[in-house]
Amino acid sequence: MLRRLLNHLPRPSLHLSLSRSRHTRDPSLALRVFLHASDFHSPSPYPHTPLTTHSILSKLSRARAFHLLEPLLVRLKLSRPAAPLSEASFVDVIRAYGLAGRPDSALGVFSDMKDGFGLGPTVRSFNALLHVMVQNRRFRLARDLFFDSKEKFGVAPNVVTCNVLISALCENDELGSAEKVIDKMPEWGLAPDVVTYTTLVCGYCGRGDLEKAREVFEEMVRQGWVPDETAYTVMIDGYCRHGRVLDAVRFMDRMESDDGILPNEVTYGVVIEAYCREGKPGEALSLMEEMLSGKYVPDAPLCFKVIDLLCRVGRVDEACELWGKLLKKNCVPDNAITSTLVYWLCKAGKVWEARKIFKEFEKGFVPSSLTYSALISGLCECGELQEAGSLWDEMVEKGWAPSTFTYNALMKAFVKSGSVGDGIRLFEEMLEKGCMPDWSTIATLVDGIYGSGKEDEVDRVVKMAVSSSKAVLLSEACWGVFVSKAIHDTDRSRIEIEKCWTDLSEDFLT
Repeated sequence: MLRRLLNHLPRPSLHLSLSRSRHTRDPSLALRVFLHASDFHSPSPYPHTPLTTHSILSKLSRARAFHLLEPLLVRLKLSRPAAPLSEASFVDVIRAYGLAGRPDSALGVFSDMKDGFGLGPTVRSFNALLHVMVQNRRFRLARDLFFDSKEKFGVAPNVVTCNVLISALCENDELGSAEKVIDKMPEWGLAPDVVTYTTLVCGYCGRGDLEKAREVFEEMVRQGWVPDETAYTVMIDGYCRHGRVLDAVRFMDRMESDDGILPNEVTYGVVIEAYCREGKPGEALSLMEEMLSGKYVPDAPLCFKVIDLLCRVGRVDEACELWGKLLKKNCVPDNAITSTLVYWLCKAGKVWEARKIFKEFEKGFVPSSLTYSALISGLCECGELQEAGSLWDEMVEKGWAPSTFTYNALMKAFVKSGSVGDGIRLFEEMLEKGCMPDWSTIATLVDGIYGSGKEDEVDRVVKMAVSSSKAVLLSEACWGVFVSKAIHDTDRSRIEIEKCWTDLSEDFLT
């Protein structure tokens, strides 16, 4: 009885089977289901609908499975009666080819709509094709297609079509031609909209012609359009990129006062980055706090720029306070921000606070080599060698190899504390581990060796450096330190320099 009742329940459609089944994550399996229904459905072939055909074409397009998609299109084209297809299916295929960087294939499918499938294209599929051409920087072809649209394809462009063409012309720095298209639009029965003008404004900003960009912006207002947040942000970004931050801020104020449009996270980010580039931490901090009060959460790279700038000008406490506010707003911490705070806190002598931030970060995230190195370097700066050594061991245990920066920091600390021998042994380990020294490594050791009573070690350090990296040793900075130290000891200078040059000569000859 139960089986008979279940048999009378409505079965899921093939469209649902293709689009929702967990098995159809594999596009080839979805295609097999589709073809099986066509070939073996009893008592007669499954009557595919535009919906089922669209479902399989859309799935294959999203998966970029062109090796399956193209034979299927051929089969559908040759099938009799003709397979039921919708324009939406072709739009999906055209967009997929565009994303895959195959504009010629997209054009082929568009042409096949009418010639192969008897389906006349509309402005929707034509706009998709035009967008693909712009996306793949086929600007000339996009322009040719636009002007042939009516005669060749029977498609009358709409405002979106014009906007795509204007975008292509602006991308190709043909701003004069873009303006001519705007001038022609009323003759075609079309009115330029906010997107039209914003695209042209963006083009002039990209060229650096801010006066012309402003002129186009004001023309948009005169035509009765209210600029949206994107239009304002494009103009603000143009000012910021060309060092006119004051004009950008004035425009931002106008955005709120004249049109009642609040800045979004992109608008804030553009101006904050400009303040950071100009080295204005107070203004950047103030605007970021305004951004937070507006319920926007900045992304990690923007947070890093503000925090890094604050730290570099000695405002580490304000950087930490800002970071606390950002965490409360669910800003995701990252290694770059943590490393910056840790390093500058240590440099300011606030080792406990740096360690606390590091430990908090460690609870939910895996510190990178950079983050470990920042704390190790900071601890070394403060003379906390034992703590730095413990952290070094922890870093190595977790699979991070010390970098040249990390070795240099610990080496410098050893030398500074008078443990020149430990510094040299660390240098030997560095070379054994395959970590290449830089000029700072050699300079640190040479600087420490002279005056320590171990001047004989210079020759050994130089030999090790030569065997690892001739380019570093021969750098002007490295030899500047070496020679400046050597000449202070006139009795030894000639002997040491001759030894070094002899070693170098022998090494190059071999």
